[in-house]
Amino acid sequence: MDWLIYGANGYTGKMIVEEAVRRGLRPVLAGRNADALETLGKKYRLPVRAFALDNPAAVRAGLNGIGLVLHCAGPFSATSAPMLEACLDLKAHYLDITGEIDVFAHCHAQHARAQKSGIVVLPGSGFDVVPTDCLAAQLKRELPDADSLVLAFEAGGGPSPGTALTSVEGLGKGGRARIDGGVRRVPLAWKTRTFDKDGEARFAMTIPWGDVYTAFVSTGIANIETYMGVPPATAKNLRRIRWLGPLLGTRPVQSYLKKKVAKTVLGPSAEKRADSGTVVWGEVRDAAGKQVFGQLRTPNGYELTVTASLGIAQRLLTGARPEGGYYTPSLLMGADYVLSLPGVTGSAFVAS
Repeated sequence: MDWLIYGANGYTGKMIVEEAVRRGLRPVLAGRNADALETLGKKYRLPVRAFALDNPAAVRAGLNGIGLVLHCAGPFSATSAPMLEACLDLKAHYLDITGEIDVFAHCHAQHARAQKSGIVVLPGSGFDVVPTDCLAAQLKRELPDADSLVLAFEAGGGPSPGTALTSVEGLGKGGRARIDGGVRRVPLAWKTRTFDKDGEARFAMTIPWGDVYTAFVSTGIANIETYMGVPPATAKNLRRIRWLGPLLGTRPVQSYLKKKVAKTVLGPSAEKRADSGTVVWGEVRDAAGKQVFGQLRTPNGYELTVTASLGIAQRLLTGARPEGGYYTPSLLMGADYVLSLPGVTGSAFVAS
């Protein structure tokens, strides 16, 4: 089938296009910036389609004849819904690389419509949330009665512009955790703790990572906390500004912070990505107190996003015909999918 990468001229989109071409794939390149797309299309000799997402008719015209969309243009809080709506109407599989909890929830709410359309809806097909979702599913397999899950990661290299913009939006929303089956709002840097990395304790704080939503769908575990490794000062600073939460979410403050991001954040260079891997930790516990621990090591998150999202796209492009509906990465690809990706290794699970 013909397929399309939307946001192909963005930071992550360009990386995905390059790898897709290396694999012999020929996606349609799409986005809003016609000039940038034409330049990219000429470089790789690929077709281009320029259209914005604020006009439903234009989106449907842009997806004419397309059977799968890999959506890479964030912030997905603004871009996911119009693209997903068009995919549901036109019966095109929908993949994206979001990590935003509210986007996962909206996509999940379209499960019945996706079933009726016979399409796969799978947000979070990149670093958000393939490694953490697969690790959660592996841990659940080891401890089927688990009722609590902790996931954490420590990543280097710095954020892309899209990730930085999403982080700015999150400042006004506070943290999230899954508590007794429901997604609850919690303060910024709600909890802190350490994780072991090669015998060294690494400091981490809770963040509203996508697995707060998706890991529950994948595993049914009712209590989920997600952490990111940061310097202790970061958690202290976030706790100091908790009372500013409502102000941080106002339009003037958001506009100021986003303009600052646009001027200063370019995304990590290829050299920095090559020198900065990621460690992912997972822990589950059951009511009797039994625990199981697991760990993954992956390439830089943007490198993993490229291989993970393309692997999922290729499965759907080369004959796989799963039932339509909403999927997490582990539900569609299996709990061990992450271990098939280049540069990913997993430690043996340890029980206590």
